[in-house]
Amino acid sequence: MNYQEFYNQSIENPEKFWAEQANEIDWFAKPEQILSNDETGYPLWYKDGILNACYLALDKHIQDGYGEKTAIIYDSPVTQTVKKYTFNEVKSEVARLAGGLTSLGLKKGHTAVIYMPMIPQAAFAMLACARIGVTHSVVFGGFAPHELAIRIDDCKPRVILTASSGIEIDRLIAYKPLVDEAIELAEHKPKKVVVLNRKLGARIPFKKYDVDYDALVYGSEEVPCVPVEATHPLYVLYTSGTTGKPKGIVRDTAGYAVALKFSMQKIYGVKPDEVFWAASDVGWVVGHSFIVYGPLINRNATIVFEGKPIKTPDASTFWRVVAEHKVSAMFTAPTAIRAIKKEDPNGEFIKQYDISSLRTQFLAGERCDVATLEWYQKHIPIPAIDHWWQTESGWPMIANMMGIEYLPIKPGSSGKAVSGYNIQILGENGQELGPNEEGYVVIKLPLPPGTLLDIWNDNERFQAGYLTKFPGYYFSGDGGFKDDDGYIFITGRVDDVINVAGHRLSTAEMEEIVASHQAVAECAVIGINDELKGQIPLALVVTKFGENIEHFQLQYEIVQLVREKIGAVASLRDVVLVQRLPKTRSGKILRKLLRSISDGEKFQIPSTIDDEAIIDEVREEFVKAKIGSFK
Repeated sequence: MNYQEFYNQSIENPEKFWAEQANEIDWFAKPEQILSNDETGYPLWYKDGILNACYLALDKHIQDGYGEKTAIIYDSPVTQTVKKYTFNEVKSEVARLAGGLTSLGLKKGHTAVIYMPMIPQAAFAMLACARIGVTHSVVFGGFAPHELAIRIDDCKPRVILTASSGIEIDRLIAYKPLVDEAIELAEHKPKKVVVLNRKLGARIPFKKYDVDYDALVYGSEEVPCVPVEATHPLYVLYTSGTTGKPKGIVRDTAGYAVALKFSMQKIYGVKPDEVFWAASDVGWVVGHSFIVYGPLINRNATIVFEGKPIKTPDASTFWRVVAEHKVSAMFTAPTAIRAIKKEDPNGEFIKQYDISSLRTQFLAGERCDVATLEWYQKHIPIPAIDHWWQTESGWPMIANMMGIEYLPIKPGSSGKAVSGYNIQILGENGQELGPNEEGYVVIKLPLPPGTLLDIWNDNERFQAGYLTKFPGYYFSGDGGFKDDDGYIFITGRVDDVINVAGHRLSTAEMEEIVASHQAVAECAVIGINDELKGQIPLALVVTKFGENIEHFQLQYEIVQLVREKIGAVASLRDVVLVQRLPKTRSGKILRKLLRSISDGEKFQIPSTIDDEAIIDEVREEFVKAKIGSFK
C-alpha cells in the first residue's frame, strides 16, 4: 500500500483505522468503544479499554520468550561507562522500585516527579510509576529550582525521585541541593525524596524526607502491573506557554501506546530487536516517546546516552555510538548535527567508523536548515528526514512514513501529514487557504490517539489555548503552508514561544524576569536566528531614568537572573541597551519587527507604529553590539 492510500484510510474512517492499530498491542480488556467524547465534547480513544504501559514495555516481551534480549543500552562518555540491560534485568529493577514506591504510600492516582540526568534509573523510575498507575512528571535536569518548584506546586507529587548529580562535559551538577531548594520554594511539600547516589563526589545534603534509592530497590519485593483505564494519565509533561506558567500536558495510556507502536513501525520503519537511538533527554517529549516507551513497546533496544554531540570527547561520539551498538535508525535535533558540522566540516570523523547499520536519520525539534541537510547527505548518503511534532502531540504529525513508503525529500519541508492528522492551513477568518498560501497550521478533530488529553487541572486553559481559535480544529500555534504536492512547510511560532536547540521556551517568562531587575524600565525578549541553536533569546532593555549602571554589569546581572530562575537551558547571553522600544500607538511592543531587523529580513513598517525613527536607533545598537545578521 502506498502512502496516500494508507493516509486516506485514516482520515476517511478513523474509527476503523485505529481499531485495527489497537490490535497491535496487548490489552487486559479490549476496548469496545473505539472513539467517544468526554463531557466537554473532546474526542477520547479506547475509553473502556484496560491495560498497563509498563506491561507492554517489559512483561509482555518476557512472556513471549525475549527476556534475554537487550532492552536498554546505557552509553555515557562523560563517565566512560557502557552497560547493557536485558528485558529481564530492567523488569526486575523496575518491579522492585515499584514495590519500594508502593511501600512509601504511592498508589494509582497519585503523582511523582522525576528529576534525573540521562541515566537508566530515570527510565526505570518512569516505568515503575507506570507499573503501579502513578502519573509521573519528568522535569528536565537543566531547569533551575524555581522552575522545578512551579511544577511541584502544579502536579503536587507525593514523591520526588532524583540523583546525586548530573555531569556536563567538564563539571558536576549537584541535583540534590537543587531539589531541596525547590521544595523550600514550593508551597506543596512532597512526603519523600528518593535519591540515587551516583558516587561521583557531589554533595548530598541529608534531609528527613530522604530515602536511598538502592536501599529502597533492594529492600523491596517485585510487584505486578496494576491495570489502568485507557484514559488514565500516564504522565504530565510541562511545556512553555505564551504566559509565564508552563502547561502540564496530560498524556493518556492506551492511545499513546497504540500511537507509539504505530510510530516505531510505520514512521521510523524499525523492526523488533533492532537498535533505535533518540539522542535527546528524558526531560523532553522525545525522551518519553522515543527513548523509553516507543522503542520498548516495539521491543527495540534503546540507547540512554549521557553525553553531547561534541566534546565528549569530540565530534566523533555520535558515529562511535552508531557503530558500536549497530544503530538502525537515529533521531536527533538539527542543532546536534550543526554542532558536529562546525567541528568536523569535512566529515573526517565519520570515515573512522563503520556506520553501515544506520538506515535512516530523523531530525526534529526545530526547523532543519538546508545547508545542514546537504552536509549530512554528502557525508552519510542515507535518508535524512526532517519531521515535525509537538509536546502536545506526543508523536510525529508531519513526516516521511518510512514504514509505508519513502517519499522524495523536499529541503525545508517536514514532509506530509502523518496518518490520523488531517492538517489544514487556515486564514485569520478560518477559511482554508490554497497551495503556497501561508496561514495557521491546524488539525481537524478528532486528533488521532496518543495526543494530549488535557492540561493538568486547567481545562479552561486547554480549551482557550488549543480549541477555541478555530472551533472543530486543534490550533498548533505554528504558521506554515502546503505546496502543490501536499508537502507541509512550517514557518515558525505565531506566539511568543521560541525554539532553542529543539527546546521550547517562553519569551514572555524571560521578559518577566528581565523586567524584575531594579535598573530596567521596560524590555522585550525576542527569539533571533542562530547558526548553531536555530534560535536564541535576545533581551532589549530600556533602563530607568537616571540609572547609570554599566552595560556589561547589567548584562551580567540579567543573564545570571534568567539562569537562576529558568536554568542554563534558556541560553540568554545577549542584552542590548536601547533608548526606546518600537511600539504601536496603543503601546504594544512590535516584537515581530524587532525580530525582522535582527535577522536581516525584509519588513513592512506597520502603519500603527508610534515613531519610525526608533527603527534606525535599534538597528544602530544591533550594529554596535554585532547582533544577529549584523555580526
